[in-house]
Amino acid sequence: MKAVILAGGRGTRLVEETKSKPKPMVKIGDKPVLWHIMKIFSHYNINEFVLCCGYKYEIIKEYFENISEKWSVEVVDTGLDTMTGGRIKRIEKYINNEKFFLLYGDDLKSVNITELLNFHIKNKKFVTVTAAQPPGRFGILKLEEDNVVEMREKPPGDENWINGGYYILEPEIFNYISKDSDIWENGPLNKLIEEKQVSAFKYTGIYQPLDTLNDKIDLEKMWNDGKPYWKVWE
Repeated sequence: MKAVILAGGRGTRLVEETKSKPKPMVKIGDKPVLWHIMKIFSHYNINEFVLCCGYKYEIIKEYFENISEKWSVEVVDTGLDTMTGGRIKRIEKYINNEKFFLLYGDDLKSVNITELLNFHIKNKKFVTVTAAQPPGRFGILKLEEDNVVEMREKPPGDENWINGGYYILEPEIFNYISKDSDIWENGPLNKLIEEKQVSAFKYTGIYQPLDTLNDKIDLEKMWNDGKPYWKVWE
């Protein structure tokens, strides 16, 4: 199986880093976050990657021309302003009509990829999405009329599940994408949900987004302290 990674956005919320490089090339330690993601999958013997690039794609291309890892990496320029659905559609020819993983290029999770794949095969849907609970932002109050009867400080996900990426997709999903302006998470995915073709694999491990400079600092501290939650390889 191949892992397709969306690596084309500008990363405007992390502008301190992304003025000079694509967001997936922001470094955690001395390696880009994209390398960390690929190491997770390589640990599970997924070593073929298709990178859907756009913004400053030549930086990603040059990096993967000089890596020591024994990976097969296709770096594809899917357009500067192409939306996520359009990027997926543009790499259809690399998939060979097989199921594939789809990931975001800034997303670190210690998902057990073997369990995810087995779950997908068992459920027989066109799409499996990993449901995650990021760090909570708000304390939760339980009220009865005007009285507070329980308070919980910042529960994971604020007690909700979110789209955590780490998809597995069947090739039939290409039929749901028609143009560059299609946003995968809106039209195509919602249509598949309506048709009951999406299952959710629940990930209950740590999930730290990489959206801001503070997020980057937090992830780098974990790495430097020798406690990166996503490091499943030796």
